[in-house]
Amino acid sequence: MRMGALEWTMMLALSLLWGATFFFVEIALTEVGPFTLVLGRVACGAAVLWIVVLVSGVALPRTLADFRDLLVMGLLNNAIPFTLIFWGQTWISGGLASVLNATTPLFVVIVAHLLTQDEKATVPRTAGVILGMGGVAVLVGPDAFHGLDGSLLGQIAVLCAALCYSFAGVYGRRLKRFAPTVSGAGMLTSSTLIMLPVALFMEGVPAAVPSAGVLLTWVTLGTFCTALAYILYFRILATAGATNLMLVTIMIPPSAMALGVIFLDEQITPTTAIGFVLIFAGLLCVDGRVFDRFIRA
Repeated sequence: MRMGALEWTMMLALSLLWGATFFFVEIALTEVGPFTLVLGRVACGAAVLWIVVLVSGVALPRTLADFRDLLVMGLLNNAIPFTLIFWGQTWISGGLASVLNATTPLFVVIVAHLLTQDEKATVPRTAGVILGMGGVAVLVGPDAFHGLDGSLLGQIAVLCAALCYSFAGVYGRRLKRFAPTVSGAGMLTSSTLIMLPVALFMEGVPAAVPSAGVLLTWVTLGTFCTALAYILYFRILATAGATNLMLVTIMIPPSAMALGVIFLDEQITPTTAIGFVLIFAGLLCVDGRVFDRFIRA
């Protein structure tokens, strides 16, 4: 599937919202545990989207199949990957996490090829996967052979989240029957119900109320980086397909890394830069436009 100007505009907006997510998470983790932070994010996002749903008067899910699909999406697109990324960010920077998260389209190529009939892997996409995974190898480096320390586990956690997102991108095509706001609200409600007992078991009730700055960050995560972002997410998924949608991750790392450098004094190492360039090259191959123009020329 090809994307027009509207899809690219929505992709840009979505990339800015999700790029800022890594920055906001890094701030909030100074006072809130990762499981509790995930719970707050999805609960806030669900509340905002249900207000939009009720005001707009769109059709609501009614059947067991509807609730099943929303529950599965809540697991694949929220509960599991959010937890993995937030926990991973307790060990690695938001900039590095965003780069590793950019591998999502590479996993989508594999998953979509295996599980769909209309998004099969091509030669350029296969080359893109090989290039991108080379970038991951550069980022992880030889530390992978020296035991599982916290930094390596954090990187692995984010990569597992990217793999989970790839399954969500393919499975989410089943939700085309819903309005984007209903898909987002139902999915986030499901993940809230999942994360409530998990957060209470893992971290208990917070001993103190977070500071005003962290609370504002939390609300921003839920309202803009989650509720608004998923309205865009499902609109793009319905019109452009899973593989094109996951290309949004190509645009996330620059904004996430820039925010980290400016406000959190993070450093972009040469290894991170090289790894990102390889992943970026892989994503361009997955997109295929470069190859098409080269062939036409």
